[in-house]
Amino acid sequence: MTDVMDRLGSPASAFSDRVVELLGRMTLEEKLAQLVGFWVDQGGEAVAPMQGEMAPSPAYEEATRHGLGQLTRVYGTRPVDPLERARWLRTEQRRLQAETRLGIPALVHEECLTGLAAWQAATFPTPLAWGAAFDPALVEEMAALIGDSMRSLGVHQGLAPVLDVIRDPRWGRVDECIAEDPIVVGTIGTAYVRGLQSAGIHATLKHFVGYSASRAGRNHAPVSIGQRELQDVFLPPFEMAVRDGGARSVMNSYTELDGEPVAAARRLFTDLLRDAWGFDGVVVSDYFAVAFLAVMHRVAADRGEAAALALTAGIDVELPTGDAFLAPLAERIAAGQADESVVDLAVLRVLAQKESLGLLDETFDAEPEPVDLDSPAHRDAALRLAEESLVLLANDGVLPLAGAARSRIAVIGPNADRSEALMGCYSFANHVLAHHPGVPLGFAIPTVLESLRTELPDAALTSALGSEVEGDDRSGFAAAVEAASAAEVAIVVAGDQAGLFGRGTVGEGNDAESLELPGVQRELVEAVVATGTPTVLVLLTGRPYAIEWALDGPAAPAAVVQAFFPGEEGGTAIARVLSGTTAPSGRLPVSLPRSAGAQPYSYLHPVLGGPSEVTSVDPTPVRPFGFGLAYTTFERTGLRVDGLVPAGGTIEATVRVRNTGDRAGTDVVQLYANDLVASVTRPVAQLLAFHRLDLDAGEEAVVTFRVPTALLAFSDRRMVRIVEPGEVRLWVGPSCADEETVASLTITGGVHEVGAEDGRSATVEVRRVPAV
Repeated sequence: MTDVMDRLGSPASAFSDRVVELLGRMTLEEKLAQLVGFWVDQGGEAVAPMQGEMAPSPAYEEATRHGLGQLTRVYGTRPVDPLERARWLRTEQRRLQAETRLGIPALVHEECLTGLAAWQAATFPTPLAWGAAFDPALVEEMAALIGDSMRSLGVHQGLAPVLDVIRDPRWGRVDECIAEDPIVVGTIGTAYVRGLQSAGIHATLKHFVGYSASRAGRNHAPVSIGQRELQDVFLPPFEMAVRDGGARSVMNSYTELDGEPVAAARRLFTDLLRDAWGFDGVVVSDYFAVAFLAVMHRVAADRGEAAALALTAGIDVELPTGDAFLAPLAERIAAGQADESVVDLAVLRVLAQKESLGLLDETFDAEPEPVDLDSPAHRDAALRLAEESLVLLANDGVLPLAGAARSRIAVIGPNADRSEALMGCYSFANHVLAHHPGVPLGFAIPTVLESLRTELPDAALTSALGSEVEGDDRSGFAAAVEAASAAEVAIVVAGDQAGLFGRGTVGEGNDAESLELPGVQRELVEAVVATGTPTVLVLLTGRPYAIEWALDGPAAPAAVVQAFFPGEEGGTAIARVLSGTTAPSGRLPVSLPRSAGAQPYSYLHPVLGGPSEVTSVDPTPVRPFGFGLAYTTFERTGLRVDGLVPAGGTIEATVRVRNTGDRAGTDVVQLYANDLVASVTRPVAQLLAFHRLDLDAGEEAVVTFRVPTALLAFSDRRMVRIVEPGEVRLWVGPSCADEETVASLTITGGVHEVGAEDGRSATVEVRRVPAV
């Protein structure tokens, strides 16, 4: 054991004797087999970039002759009966134990961003909806349910959460992201990690790092952000999930940072992730990312060199197959062009992961049992999260419908009666079943129209398509106008169809040049509004669109509700919010854009990132980050903070929140800050803390946030993360742009360099004041 560890330059205590001894008995072929996946169903329709251009995998029996590291998406590539596939998987694991020399089982990974991506499994709201809910505890509960489903089917690792910070809504993968704010992304993403891993499933953080800052919002496009923006905006969510969430796996980004492909960046995976943050898990490649170093980035002459670059950088496992880590790397090692020690270190990490998951001792004796992948507990969590995620953007009093006693309702639009419109790109339905027409979803997912009929049984509902999501066919306008004209209220359900690589309007590879609603949907809404019938616009989308015309224009609808792909109970949630059974409580996790030309945009901008007299372009969003209306009103008063707080200390901020309306509601209490003078430019507003607060009519509560000053940290001119002394303005309000109650404090003492011991999130305490 000592010889092996000395050769690797790693302490013997880093791995168990069992793992090191196992490595010592391995041939090179057996080592490499542990570092790759095998995609049993790879020959199907493309669900990964350039899948069709990659070399076909060898026969399965040949590929597993020396063992196997991972099995790729055995449930999530085509519709398979979960119980039958679980039985196949059990048999296959026993075969690997019996027929390979070392008898090591394979780790099984699956996508799980909106629920386990498998046929018949529950589909939850998309991550952008998690952000809109501002409810980490509920996301953690959801993730634990997802993990339970995965464990019951013999899955070990989930490829989620996505911790990319949103920078440009034109990017197709926005619906996979949580928010444009790193505190929200980190807090909610870490909650997901805790939930998934509480069920014994290893979470995989992706995409490390900078992926969402691609030029012009184009998938895989170069990223040109500076080191300071990388450190201060994009890295903190990953650090939080590693240090505080204990994430066990990380996946690389496809992109390049200032000309350096991330998959070959040792400074990120080894120097930062492992050496600085102490991550001791496994780094996996995004699908085909290692081969892309040669094929797309062209920093490697061939796939063998690409494999050496990735391994040296710190990527341990090549997914989904062994395009580079098998024969190409073996040939390079045989030629003396690569050091086998980098292979050994990766193998040790993989074996340690399998040991921690119990795979090295698993007998696979138990016969798989039927499992409910869409249980009442799944549906309950899905409904609550969907309800909390709905954002009321405008309302002239038409909502809630029950209060207006509406009896004749027209339900119009391309997304009114389509289940697929409720689900994101990484849902099994839109990711896989889109290639298998005629195969049922395998679980109940009532549409908005169906849900309204259930929610409002005494109302007379009529429906009309109006238009498709895409295309310029206006032939359905006349029927839509007729239906609206005969109704007391019209509900137009518009928006997106999620898909991949050109199959849809949003999703992986479906980037946008315009932020107008797809097709002729805007014209449809305007035609319905022109009838004079009070109109409610419900948007089912995977990105925020430029809808100023629908919010502030002369012919705007009476109300607008934003839903970010709310999942299997999304239709029910929308119907309940429209009726008034449930009150809206979501807040915008991303700024609502004014135009595509104002992108990329973030509320975390310095003074010159906003409107000014030196430019004719106004990037101010139509609705700011954190915005959302309710069916009641809230008053936030009396913000108090300690006047002097030492750098490296804790800010205590207390605010009184009162429900000033006549019905119960939920406020998202938001604490913002502005560092008034600093050694580098700072955002005009940055979120420090948030908390969902339920209040009865007339009820008050005193909310106390305790915020580490490290949340004000930034990279100084040396590129060291510091907290700097000086004056800070704080406020609480209904969004980042509304300073309802304000206070100031002074950070005292010398410059504080932020370390691992500094807190990365705020805590909250609530004291309720009974209603009078």
